[in-house]
Parts: sequence; structure tokens; C-alpha cells
Amino acid sequence: MAASGAVEPGAAVATAAASPAPAQAPAPEHLFRPISAEDEEQQPTEIESLCMNCYRNGTTRLLLTKVPFFREIIVSSFSCEHCGWNNTEIHSAGRIQDQGVRYALTVRTQEDMNREVVKTDSATTSIPELDFEIPAFTQKGALTTVEGLISRAISGLEQDQPTRRANEEAVAERIDEFIVRLKELKRVASPFTLIIDDPSGNSFVENPHAPQKDHALVITHYNRTVQQEEMLGLQAEAPEEKPEEEDLRNEVLQFNTNCPECNAPAQTNMKLVQIPHFKEVIIMATNCDSCGHRTNEVKSGGAVEPLGTRITFHITHPSDLTRDVLKVTKNPFTLGDSSNPGQMEKLREFSQKLDQILEGNMKAHFIMNDPAGNSYLQNVYAPEDDPEMKVEHYKRTFDQNEELGLNDMKTEGYETGLAPQR
Repeated sequence: MAASGAVEPGAAVATAAASPAPAQAPAPEHLFRPISAEDEEQQPTEIESLCMNCYRNGTTRLLLTKVPFFREIIVSSFSCEHCGWNNTEIHSAGRIQDQGVRYALTVRTQEDMNREVVKTDSATTSIPELDFEIPAFTQKGALTTVEGLISRAISGLEQDQPTRRANEEAVAERIDEFIVRLKELKRVASPFTLIIDDPSGNSFVENPHAPQKDHALVITHYNRTVQQEEMLGLQAEAPEEKPEEEDLRNEVLQFNTNCPECNAPAQTNMKLVQIPHFKEVIIMATNCDSCGHRTNEVKSGGAVEPLGTRITFHITHPSDLTRDVLKVTKNPFTLGDSSNPGQMEKLREFSQKLDQILEGNMKAHFIMNDPAGNSYLQNVYAPEDDPEMKVEHYKRTFDQNEELGLNDMKTEGYETGLAPQR
């Protein structure tokens, strides 16, 4: 049977089964029966489906059959009694084959035109004598004949001819001439070659002399190329080329986000920085043009260290103060009528001590304790030790691991723990 050559506006969508299910499911070997017009038990299954042309309910018929000397296929046919739309296609009931297949048939007689053909949607059909080709994935799969393939191509070309004659008369005339040449092929006035090349390996051209050799048909199996593997959605077997690592240290990456204050669209800049004698850190800065809000954040570029770090730095000179210090002098909770005189006096003493440290009149110790082990204080003597700096590494407590979310994190042997839960 030949498939319609009209352009499909969409596939049918199944909604409910119209025919009742059999009381007992047939054995798997009887699901796909050899295709035969004399087999009265081989009846299609009818399913009520949505017509994508008029959006009313039509009927889809599914036939599970087996092509002799080939394999199992599924033939589906949709028809809509409301708008007259119909569509027929076939699908392979098996997997994609290990190799692609190429059929080259020399058509000499009318009997050759009647050969059965299974053409999947991934197959390319060509006739070298006419320089004619139907690319892959431009037509639905079909269970038809050689003559049916040509008739389908003629119908597809004739479909838009009225529009072409109105808009592009010269193009329409050339297509008319080509259609005449295709119709001459159906009469087999002279031999021609039909080639079906299917990377999936699921297309088929009948050999009427099977199991004897067919001298008019040449079948070639081949290994697919990387491009054909990708076209079929398969992972290419060829080794993947290792991409060149992109150095992001000298680039500022930008991505869109929302302002944490006004929720307006904003932009965040991100830069990867290598700190000497330490590790990589990520600096992120967000600037909102709507409300003017700005944020700066530094994140570690690595994982949580196995041990925590405590850095003790002895400040002995104003040059040791290389970072900003918050000076508490005008806090609304310490000044005013509601402030506690004793608390305000303590804060003033603390502020005076900070001033003395900033002026270099008081020595102090700066201690930075980071259970994650990802904090850093510059060592101006690097790579030598700093005589005024002491770096200690320690084992975290349970509470510190809990705060970092490490107690419930399982990085070893998790496959064994998950296996019984499947």
C-alpha cells in the first residue's frame, strides 16, 4: 500500500481506546504476524484520536505485522471523518541496528515497481538518473512499493503547484517538467536506479527471489559516521576530543539576576582570582541601576578543607592594618534617650581602643577562626613564615561539622547504601 504524499500538519494524539481489550493477552510471538491479505485474524487495533487538522476526534488504526525476510514493524493509519484528513506511516518495532544499510535497486520491469518497500523517516531516497533526492526526516515512514514511493513524490510536488504558478511561474514550469519525468519512470520506459540509504538500518526493499540472490538488488551494510550517530540521537562511539580549558582568570563573567532589595532586574559580575600562596576565590559584585543597591561577596573557589584553620595575627604597626575597620560611634541603639549609660560608656571605651590600634599606640591580636579552612590573611614574608602570624590547623567538632552540613554528607560507599532502596 502507498502512503499519502500530503504534508502532515501534525500527528494524531490518542485519547481513548475504542475497541475492547481481549480477555487474554496473546503470546509475544503472536503479536507480530506475517503480513498477508489471506489472514482474517490479523485485524488492526482502532483507537479514538484527536485530529490535529480540525481538532475533532478521528480514528487511528494500528497494525503490528512482520515483513517476510525482514523484521517486525508497526503500521499506523489515521483518518478523520469530519475534515477528511488522513495520514499513514510506519515505525520499526525493534531497536536501531548496529549498522546502517544501503539498498540500490535497478528497476527494469513493472514487476520491480511492485516490490514492497519499508522506508523509515531516517532514510534518504534518491534516483541518480534524475538527480532527485528526498532527504532524511522530510517524510514520515511508509510501508509501500517502488511505484508508491514515486507516486508519493509526485503528489508532494504537485501539492503546491497552484501557488507556485501564481507567484513563481518559472519555478512552477520547471517542476512540471520534472513531474513529467517522474511519471515516465512509472512506465519503466528505461531502466533507472532507486537508492534507499538508512543509517538506522531499519529500511527494506523486497527480494522476490528470496532466499535466492537478487541480481537487481545490491545491499550494503556500513558503519555509521559521527554525524549520522548524532542525527539518530545516539552517542558517537568515536573518542571525544578533549576541549581546551578556558582560562577565566582574566575575564569578568556577567549574568542576569534580581536585586535583593527592590527585586528589579540587575546584573552580577563574577571574576575568578588566584590569591598568591593560597587558592582561587570567586569575587561577585551586584549593582542595581533601579535603587542603587550594591553588594560585594567573596566565595571560596574550592571545597571545604579537611581541617579548620585558626589564624592569629599580632598587630604591632599601623602598616599591619590593611583592611577596613567598622568604628561604632553613631549607633541609634547606643545614643539618644533610650540608650543605657553604662552600655554607651563601654562602647565609647571600645571605640577609643580601636582608635589607638589604628594610630599604632596599642598592640593587639587579630584572630580569625574558620572551621571550613577557607579564610586567608596575607603573609608579606611569603613564602617564608611571618614572625607575627601563627596559623593552626585543627580537627572540627561535631557542632562545627553540623553547621557546615558535613555530618549528613556521605561521599564514600553511598552506592551500597542506595542499592537496597531500589
